Amino acid sequence: MTAVPASLSARRGALYMSAAAAAWGTGGAAGSLLFQTAGLGPAGVSLWRYALGALFLLGILRLTGGSLPRLSARVVVVGAGMAVYQAAYFAAIERSGVAVATVVTMGATPVITELGGRLLLGERSGRTGLLALAAALAGLFLLTGESVLAGGGRLGGVGFALLSAAGYAAVTLYSRRHRDDSGAMAVGGFVVGALCLTPFALVGGAVPEPSLTTAALLLYLGAVPTALAYALFFRALTTLRAATVSVISLGEAVFAAVLGVLLFGERLSVLGWAGCALLTVAVVLPAVRPEQR
Repeated sequence: MTAVPASLSARRGALYMSAAAAAWGTGGAAGSLLFQTAGLGPAGVSLWRYALGALFLLGILRLTGGSLPRLSARVVVVGAGMAVYQAAYFAAIERSGVAVATVVTMGATPVITELGGRLLLGERSGRTGLLALAAALAGLFLLTGESVLAGGGRLGGVGFALLSAAGYAAVTLYSRRHRDDSGAMAVGGFVVGALCLTPFALVGGAVPEPSLTTAALLLYLGAVPTALAYALFFRALTTLRAATVSVISLGEAVFAAVLGVLLFGERLSVLGWAGCALLTVAVVLPAVRPEQR
């Protein structure tokens, strides 16, 4: 697999990562609708997500003449990591609910990534990066803290959420270190991740109930929050610090919250909207004042 030079500007990398976070924010809504209409469990949705994402990206690579994926130790590591953090996140939801799983996973991820970047990659965030991290954590707590405090959470669910955060951070740090071709790495990671999830999906139900709605939701899930978002994610990692990428990815929570209000009739308190505002600042700040490498 050929490494890609870090020719992308830091500002463009931040924009790519912001777009990835926005796309990821729509994935939760699509997954929720599939749970309700397609008869799929979390592992089944994840399996279809990775499998269709791989097909979409593979088709794009063939049309554009991009590098095709090759099985390698790096692809296996990334794919296994993707399967771990996806499965652990859903396990956390099952045990502690969406609010606790989300706030622990998304809150711990940038902290673990920041520490890992310092220890393993020698990356140190400047004032802008640390300010963005502080704004992101404060915004995430304001957005989800009320639900977390009201709902509590079992220790097992928190443990799985931390495992999910560690898995996502590991994939981010590993990909940042090697900076392989973004499209080929995403396809390879999807294939390995799908293979890892297949046994769990077969147990929980992997065959969706046929309907046009199900087909449309699966195609969207594979194309936008998966193929597009992860291609942008891996591309951004060729330029941005690992910690910066993890902070911008928290923009996913903003888009997910807004979609919940618009599509599912959910309501946000004043504190929740304040949290959205702070998270937006955290996402925009690296694009306005980028810190490259």
